[in-house]
Amino acid sequence: MSVPAAEPPRESVLIYGLNPVLEALRAGRVCAVRLADVGSSKTAEVRRLAAACGAQVTQVPVVALDRVTNGAVHQGVVADVTGPVSLTLDQLVDAAGDPALLLVLDGIEDPQNLGAIIRVADAAAVDGVVRQTRRAAPLDRVAKTSAGAVAHVRFASVVNIARAISRLQARHIWTIGLAADGEDLYEDVDLTVPTALVLGSEGQGLRRLVRERCDRVVSIPMSGRVNSLNVATAASVALFEAVRQRRRAQV
Repeated sequence: MSVPAAEPPRESVLIYGLNPVLEALRAGRVCAVRLADVGSSKTAEVRRLAAACGAQVTQVPVVALDRVTNGAVHQGVVADVTGPVSLTLDQLVDAAGDPALLLVLDGIEDPQNLGAIIRVADAAAVDGVVRQTRRAAPLDRVAKTSAGAVAHVRFASVVNIARAISRLQARHIWTIGLAADGEDLYEDVDLTVPTALVLGSEGQGLRRLVRERCDRVVSIPMSGRVNSLNVATAASVALFEAVRQRRRAQV
């Protein structure tokens, strides 16, 4: 008799804010909710969904929520959730669709940016996000800015991004770096093939070795006075260009 494969480990995540907690409840990821009774319709919806999925709800004073969130705006609700699926790089590729669409993040350290990128990744139905174990924003700090999308996206954490790119290439995935001075325009590359889009950090962009490992480096043309986009905005532009090309290819 075959033994079912164990589910990949999940990171434990503390999330807060009404919309992220509601999204996590709808995804069935919430273990427990701590709630300060703020009397809104959304608070009532939190209670209803928590009861439906068997999540324990505990009434606590607002100051207790202030303490566990380090004073961040929590809107009276905090939840303990099972975090996103944590896979190896090969598991992430194996679980991807055909053609694969992945994001590789080279040192995104700002939680606001990472949360926005994850939200876009979910909207574009990416197959997974590859991130570095060091020099990266922790996932438990991005649930609010991702609007709960962190509960739906697959992740693979790697020690070395350059080596991860080489491994993706060995798995026949085309690696496309984004940089302000990229040699080609993002819209001129074929994104209908298995693709990993590689994004650099907020300050320095793609590191030299990471950039050299990419199959191609592309840019998004700028017509205004600011010569670069926020990394999350750049991710949106490139991902939805991939979505556009793939939809057109299916017609």
